[in-house]
Amino acid sequence: MSHVVQIVSRRMVLPEPTPWLPSEPDTTIDLTPWDLRMITVEYTQTGVLLPKPPATGEHGHHAPVVERLTSSLAHALGRFYPYAVAPGGEGVSISVSLRCSMEGAEFVHAVAPGVTVADVVAPLYTPGVVQSFFPLNGLLGVDAVAGSHPVLAAQVTELTDGVFVAMSLNHAVDHVHRRWFLDGCRVPIPLPFSKVEDIASYGHSSLVQPQDCFLHFSAESVKKLKAKANAEASGTGIATISSLQALLAHLWVAVCRARRLAPDQSTTYVLLVGSRGRVDGVPAGYAGNAVARAEATSTAGEILERGPGRAASLLNKMVASLDEASERDRLASWARNPSFACVSAPPSALVVTGNSPRFDVYGNDFGWGQPVAVRRSSANKMDGTATVFEGRGAALQVCLAPEVLARLVTDDEFMSAVSTATA
Repeated sequence: MSHVVQIVSRRMVLPEPTPWLPSEPDTTIDLTPWDLRMITVEYTQTGVLLPKPPATGEHGHHAPVVERLTSSLAHALGRFYPYAVAPGGEGVSISVSLRCSMEGAEFVHAVAPGVTVADVVAPLYTPGVVQSFFPLNGLLGVDAVAGSHPVLAAQVTELTDGVFVAMSLNHAVDHVHRRWFLDGCRVPIPLPFSKVEDIASYGHSSLVQPQDCFLHFSAESVKKLKAKANAEASGTGIATISSLQALLAHLWVAVCRARRLAPDQSTTYVLLVGSRGRVDGVPAGYAGNAVARAEATSTAGEILERGPGRAASLLNKMVASLDEASERDRLASWARNPSFACVSAPPSALVVTGNSPRFDVYGNDFGWGQPVAVRRSSANKMDGTATVFEGRGAALQVCLAPEVLARLVTDDEFMSAVSTATA
C-alpha cells in the first residue's frame, strides 16, 4: 500500500483562559528522576481511529470538525497548562526543567487521500502509512530542549471514511503537572553533561527493523487463560494470578517458541509497573511519570516445558516483590548517578510490556462515535515490545523481528486465544 499523507496546515494552539489557568503560572517545573531518565527516548505517540464525521466542509474536508478539535485542544491546555510549556537546560552542569512560557502546542491538519479505515485495521501487520499520522516523528525528549520543539503536538488526519487523531508527547514530561520528589533530593537535579546536545548521544540503534501486529483477546478468552494459569500454579503458594499476568504469560511462552530459543538460554520479561500507591507520598492520582521496572527471568526450557502457569507465577512474584524501600533507593541512587533509557538492539530473549488495559482509550468519543481502533507509532519500539491496551477483553500491540512475528501469528496454540488479529 503506497499512500502519501499531505499536510493541510500547521498552527500553534495557546491555552484558552479557563478557571484552572493561573494568572501567574510557576516560573519552572522541575523534573524528577522518573522524568529525567526518559529524556533520551522518543516522544510517546498514540492515536485513535474514529468513524467519519457527519459534516463535510469545502473540498470535502471536515473543516468544522477540525476547528472543533482545535478549540478542544485550546480548552484542554487551559486546564493542563504545563503541556504548553517550553523545556530548557542551563548551568555548567546541565539541569533540565520546564518553563511555563505558554508557547502552546502544535496542531497539524492533514489528509490521506485514498486511505480507508479498512486499510489501517484489516492488514495483519501495521501498514507504513500509519506512521505518517503522527507529528514530531523521530524526536527524542531532549530535542525539545536543544531544538525548541513543543512538548506536545496533535495531528488530525482525514481518511476517506474516517479520521485519525494522534498525539505526540515528550516522554520526559508525560502527564506533567505537580511533581513528587524524595525528601532531601536536590532540585533541580544536575545531569552529567556539559551541554544539552551531549544527552542525545544516548540515541537509538537497532540491528533489526521489527514489525508489529495488533492482537485482540476477548473477555472470555482472557478468562480462560486466567483459569488455566491459576490451575497450573495451584499449590505453589502463589497468590491469585491476575488476568493481565495470565495474558502476558501466554505471550511469553509463545515468543520463546517463536524465537526458537535453546532450552538453556536465559529469557527475561520486563514489566513497567506503576508506582502510584506503592510509594508513600505518591497519590493514586499522581499525574507524572511514576514507573518501576520489574524483571522476571528464567530459562526458555523452563518456560516452554512448564507452560503459562509457571510463567505467570514468575510474573506474579515479580510484581509482589516490588516494595517502597527498594524504589526509594533507586530514586535516590539515580539522583547521585543518573542513567538514561534508550531504545537499542535488545537481548534476543527479552520481552517488555508497558501501558495498561485500564486506560479508557475507547472512551475518546468527540461527538460522532467511539474509536474504531487505537494505534501507537513505531516510536520506542524494539524486538520484544508488547504494549497492552484496553479492549473488550484486552489487546496487545506486539513488536518482534519479522521472522519471529511471522512464526508467532501462525502458532495455533497461541493464536487460539486471539479473537482478531489486525494491524
